[in-house]
Amino acid sequence: MDLMTYWRILRQRWPIVLGATLLCTALAAALTIATPRTYGSSIEFFVSTSSGDAGNAAQLASGNLFTQQRVKSYQQLLKTPKALEPVIDKVGEDLTVSQLSDKVAGSIPPDSVLLDVVVTDRDPERARLIAEAVATTFPSVVDELERVDADKPSPVKLTVVKPAVANLTPVAPRPSRNIALGAVLGLLLGGGLAVLRETLDTKVRTKDDLEVLTDATLLGGIPFDSDAAKHPLILHSDPTAGRAEAFRTLRTNLQFVDAAQHPRIIVVTSSIASEGKSSTSANLGLALAESGASVCVIEGDLRRPKLLDDMGLEGSVGLTDVLIGRYDLVDVIQPFGRLSLSILGAGPTPPNPSELLGSTAMRDVLAELRRSYDYVIIDAPPLLPVTDGAVLSTQADGAILVVGSGVVTKDQLDHAMDSLETVNGKLLGLVLNRVPRERSGGYYDYRYEYKPDSAKSSKSKNGRSGDKTRGEGSGRRRRLDENVTPDSRHAADQDLQEPVNSGR
Repeated sequence: MDLMTYWRILRQRWPIVLGATLLCTALAAALTIATPRTYGSSIEFFVSTSSGDAGNAAQLASGNLFTQQRVKSYQQLLKTPKALEPVIDKVGEDLTVSQLSDKVAGSIPPDSVLLDVVVTDRDPERARLIAEAVATTFPSVVDELERVDADKPSPVKLTVVKPAVANLTPVAPRPSRNIALGAVLGLLLGGGLAVLRETLDTKVRTKDDLEVLTDATLLGGIPFDSDAAKHPLILHSDPTAGRAEAFRTLRTNLQFVDAAQHPRIIVVTSSIASEGKSSTSANLGLALAESGASVCVIEGDLRRPKLLDDMGLEGSVGLTDVLIGRYDLVDVIQPFGRLSLSILGAGPTPPNPSELLGSTAMRDVLAELRRSYDYVIIDAPPLLPVTDGAVLSTQADGAILVVGSGVVTKDQLDHAMDSLETVNGKLLGLVLNRVPRERSGGYYDYRYEYKPDSAKSSKSKNGRSGDKTRGEGSGRRRRLDENVTPDSRHAADQDLQEPVNSGR
């Protein structure tokens, strides 16, 4: 991972970082409040030794080195019963050597002969009394230990250069330091958890995930819309929205895929359910028809058909009736709106969908539609639960695989592409659907949306919005027993709506 990847992870997983930071900061504050206040009183000793001839430089250097070594020994001597028992006797407190040892600490400034002693206690006055007792008794203990001969004085002398005073400012806890450390620890912990969460996340979320998984072409990215379930046909309900423009971008990119053998019969499928394949099929058909092409969208999901419900059309008869010879194809195709767009519903649910979709009758239907339309879009079932989508891909010019961001896992997508490859289905490309708008990187970062005056004037002229345009298609549904002839369809195609300003 590079720095930009880490930055992207932190931006996407910021709630984890913020939560860990707040938690650690709160714990640090709670521990600070719960910790009893401790006060300190310090003293400082100057350690000197007898060096014999003060004019001899060698002896002076030797005496200084001897003193520094002795100071290190005195730092450890402070913790011994030999040094602490006289302090307990002088203070008169009911303390043990172990308890007093925890209260006394010594330190040595670098390259010096000074010995700093700090006494800590919950009572500042008692800390001062103990420090004064150490200042009085410790030189005597050192003098006794350093004196080899009772008739000769000790070669080492400890002099108090900083007497003990009562300090009313607590030395512990330190609120500002503790809270700052808690915040820093929380940031580090949150960052680590965010990276770990990203590493363990098996869902496909960004185009970067797709680039790692496959070399397949990414045809487009459709931003997430919380109202997509209520308004699946965004090109009708709000043709100037950014999501509608994303479908037009998909249409444009699709027209440049395999330009030598321009695909006209296209299967739109997904790995699992709820990735948005049906809405993608419908909006892609609308976008292609918007450009002036004649399009037929087939509800190829014979098990759980949804396309006609989204488009507000009748679905009692359809493709299955044609495949078993009950109706002719022209009898069940329904026009939609004023565009050159036709819809072929699924019809009754058959007991053998895979066999019907792979039959010769299905090939004949597609061949007839190829002669009548510029594009045929097939809304196929997901690839992993059933084989219908893979079967349809063998009869089409290619397949588009819709990838739901945050819905499908990387393993599921990999298995879905393998299923297409197994049957020699041609994968035209991927469409990343439900892309969160805050995702960084790629074309779906742009927020360019427009509200052209022509859209407003068209709305006032027609007296209805895009949603009602959809209603027009459903309001004038044809009875399925009515014979729709090629001439009547041609006449309907001539009745085109006003050109839609694509903003390009």
